[in-house]
Amino acid sequence: MAKTTTSKKSGSTSKNSSGGTKDPKAKGSKAKGSKAKPSTADARLTAPLAPVLQPGAGYSIGDVDADATPGWNGDRSAAEALTTTLGEELSELQERLFAEGRSGGTRSVLLVLQGLDTSGKGGIVRHVLGMVDPQGVTIRSFGVPTQEEREHPYLWRIRNALPAAGRIGVFDRSHYEDVLVVKVDELVDAEEIERRYDELVAFERELVDAGTTVVKVALVISPSEQYARLRERLERPDKQWKFSMGDLETRAKWPLYTEAYDRVLERTSSEYAPWHVVPANRKWYTRLVVTQLLVDALRGLDLGWPVVTFDPAAALEVLDATKDDPTALSVAEVEARAAAVEGGEESVS
Repeated sequence: MAKTTTSKKSGSTSKNSSGGTKDPKAKGSKAKGSKAKPSTADARLTAPLAPVLQPGAGYSIGDVDADATPGWNGDRSAAEALTTTLGEELSELQERLFAEGRSGGTRSVLLVLQGLDTSGKGGIVRHVLGMVDPQGVTIRSFGVPTQEEREHPYLWRIRNALPAAGRIGVFDRSHYEDVLVVKVDELVDAEEIERRYDELVAFERELVDAGTTVVKVALVISPSEQYARLRERLERPDKQWKFSMGDLETRAKWPLYTEAYDRVLERTSSEYAPWHVVPANRKWYTRLVVTQLLVDALRGLDLGWPVVTFDPAAALEVLDATKDDPTALSVAEVEARAAAVEGGEESVS
């Protein structure tokens, strides 16, 4: 699998995914002589995202240019326009999945979001999943285990939060906390961490075999961008509630988390549940990417509309009889006609 993004070297400029040169002093600016972004009409995803974003051998998130936009050749406005368009398709596909689940289907989708503080996990939940019907989505966040959760194996709380058939489940942080935080803070020994990698791979194989499509996203933010976002939280009264001194403690362990993420990517990215490493300094890009990944996952299910077991024409006759007066038929008459509709079932409201 191809490496995700261009690497960055300290003290030098680096090429972004579109061929432009990144100015290290001003995020998003164009250096002299760099290639202009295509117009909104011409902007597009230049390749299927999955292979572009999946890590290969020897991969390190420390080499990721978090400002890059791999697979995208346009600017922010074009990306937001495409995200909106994809959102319409995502909404319909999610409704098809939900309808299938209500009709006895067993398939579901699980979106796993991992990333350091301020990497944009919550924004993805609000802006991407906000484009679909909330009744078809379940969202769970996994922080420090509760006392009850500590009394069970670490995957117990994860299994209890898996999406039901027909749903899109979102994990804002996930089962990978138990090989990231736990590894960095040395809460278990190295042998147990290695055992957990294997267990997580087997767990995801189990999910896929049971009909769950797993989409895993690792969001990579730069230290300077995290600083700016944390500073904004501290300076704005409406953001201060999001801040914790624990954010700074985690920030101080940056190299350890880089190493821990590298090991996770190496040990747990599989053919059936691969990781997608997404540069996350540009929120509009991450939201476009996750929207596209979800659309691709749902397209892959080849979802249709469930075939009903009742006769729609017969039901229409009953409805038409009450066109001008909802009481034109008595309750008994409606019940009698409903009984005559072979295989009749309750409608989905």
